[in-house]
Amino acid sequence: MLSLTFLGTGAATPTIDRNVAGLALQREGETILFDCGEGNQRQMMRYGVGFSFTEIFFTHYHADHILGVTGLLRTMGLQDRTAPVTLYGPRNARRILTAVIALGVERNHFPVEIVELRAGDRLSREEYDIVVFETDHRADTVGYALAEHRRLGRFNPDRARELGIPEGPLWGRLHKGETIVLEDGRSIAPADLVGTPRQGRTVVYSGDTRPCLPLIEAARGADLLVHEATFGSDELERAKETGHSSAAEAARVALDAGVRRLVLTHISPRYTRDAPELLAEARAIFPETIIARDGMTVEVPFEE
Repeated sequence: MLSLTFLGTGAATPTIDRNVAGLALQREGETILFDCGEGNQRQMMRYGVGFSFTEIFFTHYHADHILGVTGLLRTMGLQDRTAPVTLYGPRNARRILTAVIALGVERNHFPVEIVELRAGDRLSREEYDIVVFETDHRADTVGYALAEHRRLGRFNPDRARELGIPEGPLWGRLHKGETIVLEDGRSIAPADLVGTPRQGRTVVYSGDTRPCLPLIEAARGADLLVHEATFGSDELERAKETGHSSAAEAARVALDAGVRRLVLTHISPRYTRDAPELLAEARAIFPETIIARDGMTVEVPFEE
């Protein structure tokens, strides 16, 4: 299972319909947070995102993306948490995040580590990598891509039975690429039973940014791109001035990168809850587009 729950889909200031930035990615029982604006801990409770996460990735340090982490850590401290938390962010992470989490008088009794990242960094995990890429938002900003490793090819159980291979550990060894020898002396190679490796899934989160080549390259062929769309095309000059994107620009990024689906977020308070004008201009360029809403969960299935 790989899914995204949108904790906050608004820009700059919260509204009745949209909280400020926050995104929870859930994969195979693991939760990873991306940005943590004011009020995100309540959004996590409201939308069923537990506090079992151990990592938060910040795209940049504007208030609407970081102020929620102070209260979130305080709450977990009051819940007697002992598991460590790691905070990741671009340049100046240690200075800025240390100051943010130090607000208030309570001290956490669980470890909080701060790690500074740069564009081009790749954090390798057992089944996926988190790739850091450059963005363009008039500040020290980055975006993140979660890229799963290639999966094993499909195992053919019917063929295994035809060959007289007993179901159990031998099937697993074959699936993992090991040649086996049966009791009758026959040698069975994985190629006889296992298909070609299959592509894993990729999810890309832009953070706040203008359209830029590093983002397009990071999103190349992604299953899902979450891209900011603070403004409509009628406010294009304002988008350029503030380092943001229009919905149409986000759609062109998705089109150029060849992604499968696009979700627009970071919607300005000037638009209504459903922002139909933003959706229309994006879909005119990239039809597989939706507008995120607070509490929305988007599943990311395998391609086949």
